[in-house]
Amino acid sequence: MDLGLDGRVAVVTGASRGLGKAAVEALVAEGASVLAAARSTADLEKLQATDPEHIAVATVDMRDADAVAALADLAVDRFGRLDVVVNNAGIAPAGKFSAQPQAEWEEVFAVNVHAPAVLARAAGKHFLAQRSGKVINVASTSGINGKPILVSYSASKGALVQFTKALGAEWAPFGIQVNAIAPGAFTTDAQAAVTGDPSMLERRLRKIPAGRMADPAEFGPLVCYLASPLSDFVNGSVLVIDGGEVTKL
Repeated sequence: MDLGLDGRVAVVTGASRGLGKAAVEALVAEGASVLAAARSTADLEKLQATDPEHIAVATVDMRDADAVAALADLAVDRFGRLDVVVNNAGIAPAGKFSAQPQAEWEEVFAVNVHAPAVLARAAGKHFLAQRSGKVINVASTSGINGKPILVSYSASKGALVQFTKALGAEWAPFGIQVNAIAPGAFTTDAQAAVTGDPSMLERRLRKIPAGRMADPAEFGPLVCYLASPLSDFVNGSVLVIDGGEVTKL
């Protein structure tokens, strides 16, 4: 199936590894060009080396609002246009809420909520002018069913879900779609503590009706669908990819 992404341009944050890297690889495979943004310069350079014609990189601290906002214009400067934003970067410090420093709570919201809003607004200048564009926010199943020990993360991803719905409604008349993906358990570096401990992994898998964790490669096609013209009538939606965990009774 031709997704119609040939010649399209995307910005992907948190692109150096895990789900962000998978999104970049899938978009490029479908013919798109991508500005990949993350903190790790070395990892970004390795990613860019796989296809320097279609992958540009930017080392960015997502807590720096000015640097985040600049990504939209950087993509236009490098590739001539901007069609898609994938807000994937996020942090998830674990610990009891009662002991969490206020500074850490604020950092979680800075990265997980404020940065996506800043980038969406910066991209929106281009999207509103061309009357087309896609914003794809990577939320989490924790933003649907909050999780203990991940209170700040759950709250931030819940906010990102509502941001998606509200902005999707606001920008729909201008031909812009804003949607979210809520991943469950994927075999990324962020889950290394689980996958590296057989007993912990067994307990985790018991919660997933599919009986397994997902491979990051399963994430990319969903990003490509939401980035494509085939999803033009999908707006303000949250697509869950979790092996049935959230819906399990």
